[in-house]
Amino acid sequence: MLHLFTGTLFGYPIPWFVILHVIVAILFFLRIIWIRRPVGVAISWLLIIVTFPVIGLLLYLTIGERPVGRALTSKIIRMEKEYAKISQAMRQLHEPDRALLQHDAHAISLLAEAKNGAPVTAGNHIELFTNSLDILQLFIDEINRAKTSLHLEFYIWALGGDADRVGEALIAASKRGVQCRVLLDSLGSAKWFKSSWPKRFQDAKIEVTEALPIQFGRFQFRRADLRLHRKIFVIDGETVWTGSMNLVDPRTFKQDSGVGEWVDAMVRIQGPVVSQFELTFLYDWSVDNPRVVHFNDRESLTKKMAGTTLAQEFSSGPVNRDDILYQVLLSAVLDAREELIITTPYFVPDEGLVQALMAAAHRGVKVQLIVPKLNDSTLVAWSSRSFYSALLGAGVKIAEFKGGLLHTKSLLIDQRIAIFGSVNFDQRSLRLNFEISLIVYDEHFCAELKKLVSSYLKHSDQINAKTWERRPKWRTLLENTAHLASPLL
Repeated sequence: MLHLFTGTLFGYPIPWFVILHVIVAILFFLRIIWIRRPVGVAISWLLIIVTFPVIGLLLYLTIGERPVGRALTSKIIRMEKEYAKISQAMRQLHEPDRALLQHDAHAISLLAEAKNGAPVTAGNHIELFTNSLDILQLFIDEINRAKTSLHLEFYIWALGGDADRVGEALIAASKRGVQCRVLLDSLGSAKWFKSSWPKRFQDAKIEVTEALPIQFGRFQFRRADLRLHRKIFVIDGETVWTGSMNLVDPRTFKQDSGVGEWVDAMVRIQGPVVSQFELTFLYDWSVDNPRVVHFNDRESLTKKMAGTTLAQEFSSGPVNRDDILYQVLLSAVLDAREELIITTPYFVPDEGLVQALMAAAHRGVKVQLIVPKLNDSTLVAWSSRSFYSALLGAGVKIAEFKGGLLHTKSLLIDQRIAIFGSVNFDQRSLRLNFEISLIVYDEHFCAELKKLVSSYLKHSDQINAKTWERRPKWRTLLENTAHLASPLL
């Protein structure tokens, strides 16, 4: 028979599970010290472990650290060396383009290029598109015109509506001899992988790779929530689409979430910067495809000049280029001199970014944050609002968009630099996901983006600082409780 008590303390018996709890907490605390986690994250995890020892330990083993597995890490390191040779040649090729940047844009460009990143390139043509149904139809048109290759990389491919028409167009393109490759995140596109589409694509000789597959029982070796969040669509190596939109029809996607249709934006790009997106796709494809052993794809680094816009691709992830995204966003906020406009569906920054936003407002920068009024994640919504008081008190303007779930992710700096892509202003994008952005150094494009965010503001409610402070106390308590989980979101 198992004895409940195994020892005494000051003459009082101690249950065995209490001793075990203490041992687990001590070992966990030593682990946290060893890997030097951010203080807020470390305290949050320690609180969870102490309060819920069994559940907390299982949760930490599942999502507490950032491993992608030993085998995949080894493959990434090997391919990173092969990839570096190509990216170095790209940086040498476009070195003269740096001289075309305005002086105050050099810092962010160099930072985005650091740690084997892509350089700024001249001669690009960039168009902004803001209607999701029009974008899906344009995808279909691009596929129907394609002659040599179609490369698609998305977090979500949802079933139904015009997203299915994109799939039908791909099958037709492959049958006429166009090489088609599709790279989708295992979790984001889980329903797609369980549908009939993978078999139909296989029968049509379309290559499909499942990125970061969920492997139950291996969470301690590969974190389950590290996701491929990029949105890349490359046509014939000459045109690329990127932005915030997944392969979803907004009329059918998550209509049971009660937030309305998702509102997105994408850019269509032609010119030398297309090579950078193509290179990122080929790298991701090589890493995630188990049949590929080496990164040997050597696409042409020279593309036709298509316009006059300076731009650079900016990719980030938890393995390669770790934390460079955070540094770029922090630098962008600190560099703003006149105006800073942020649109994001998920706003869960850390204390450093919050302080940077407050500092920008205090020094006279017009800081405007636009987030959705309704969010598909209740915890994120409450946690986001826990930051409002401090930001409003510093002079940051906050608007809640009420025309659906605003999914556009953009950062507009002084109407001269734009960061546009898949990146949310939250810990998941900053620390965990593989993300992709386009940095544009062009006043014309920035003016177009300014028109778009201004249209969002027309359908938004500006938060009044005095009214906000009069909200019920129970809401403040709920927001601050959710804030405790913000380092983990």
